[in-house]
Amino acid sequence: MANGKTGCFRPFQDTDFARIQILNRTEGWTNLANDDKTTFNAWNNSNVRFVVCAEDDVVGYIRGLTDKHVTLYICELLIERGFRGMGIGSELLHYVHRIYPNTRMELLASQSSFRYYEQNRFRNFPGFRKTSLEY
Repeated sequence: MANGKTGCFRPFQDTDFARIQILNRTEGWTNLANDDKTTFNAWNNSNVRFVVCAEDDVVGYIRGLTDKHVTLYICELLIERGFRGMGIGSELLHYVHRIYPNTRMELLASQSSFRYYEQNRFRNFPGFRKTSLEY
């Protein structure tokens, strides 16, 4: 990792949440960063939840949902800017997929992340989104 730091992937712990919210704020993900209660509940109700550590600091994370047999849906993947470009995000995706090897991994990409997922050999697959307020 950067600056010679050692790193690891490990399961999310409740004590990681404050740092995750800092990462969300820094990235501009206000829908997550501005609602601690809902975001914390989302973490606690997700069955795919890992953080990236550089020594004692959380520098990234992945959160998702899976039925463990068919679908592995990635809700968020975020790596701190100073740690991007080192393959950490790609390795984290592989790490999670190796846990659930029979699933198809699915996710939604933003305009800024679209190219990243193409480079990681994800197929472009159209999707749709609707909130409960849009009925």
